[in-house]
Amino acid sequence: MKNENLAIYLKSNEFINADHPSVQEFAQHAIMDATDLTEKVKRLYYAVRDGFRYDPYRLDFSKEAMKASSLLKRDYGYCIEKSCLFAAACRVIGVPSRLGFANVRNHIGTAKLEAVLQTDVLVFHGYAEIYLIGKWIKVTPVFNKELCEKLNVNPLEFNPDGDSVFQQFDQNGGLFMEYLHQYGHFEDIPYEFFIDELIKNYPHLESQISERNQLHIK
Repeated sequence: MKNENLAIYLKSNEFINADHPSVQEFAQHAIMDATDLTEKVKRLYYAVRDGFRYDPYRLDFSKEAMKASSLLKRDYGYCIEKSCLFAAACRVIGVPSRLGFANVRNHIGTAKLEAVLQTDVLVFHGYAEIYLIGKWIKVTPVFNKELCEKLNVNPLEFNPDGDSVFQQFDQNGGLFMEYLHQYGHFEDIPYEFFIDELIKNYPHLESQISERNQLHIK
């Protein structure tokens, strides 16, 4: 891939706002004294994966809340928010990044989440893709180590040589998660498309899934 084709994956966007001072400070603090580019990305990965608890129960679908810089104001987030911050931090250090989205089935999802969604299918699950060592790889800095231990699955580790997108099996060999549909990759969060897909798949939650409302699952 020619370098000029990567330019759009290095610029700051509305949600992947890599030019925001707090995002730049976060990235520089996370990489510390690392000089090797792969090591820098690795440190960013773990800073996002374990520095913010995965929480799918407090969801704010407003545009402001979904920006990378907004996650830095709290210690929790869900898949799109965490992947967005990781992508933004990668752009800060000169690594092209983009976002990927898919529908997944969680075989050991919590009962309360499935009860609210009325399905075990999670729509528009977000992950990141980065261009490193001459190729694009899929990366999921979403499920923090403590959560994985609680769910009896191995945490996803950073792998510069290939994709690291989901835990297919738990530690006992049981089916844990499977990808059902891929939406492809995007240079920023496709906000309107995202909202439309949520409403289409969870029509009973339409009044809550909007730019002005929040979905809090108790």
